[in-house]
Amino acid sequence: MPTPRNALVLLMALAPFTAQAQPLVAEGCVGCHGPNGSGSGGIPALAGRPQAELVALMTAFRANERPATIMGRVARGYTDPEIAAAAAHFAGQARP
Repeated sequence: MPTPRNALVLLMALAPFTAQAQPLVAEGCVGCHGPNGSGSGGIPALAGRPQAELVALMTAFRANERPATIMGRVARGYTDPEIAAAAAHFAGQARP
């Protein structure tokens, strides 16, 4: 049975992976939306947009409630927690 000290050591060991998980889920977005989600060509910027707005957009794309060329297919590959993590990441980025 793990002791509280062992649990703390485990949490400390996993902390770097938890901190990296949020940007990793957002990596799939930067290919089209540009570095840090700053926008690219005619593709809109994600950086600095409200987290709730980004979650609502991705959820609408995933449910085919918002028209798109590719985003409906892309959004279906993300779970709710992944969408929330990516949205939090881009909401925390500086606007371009």
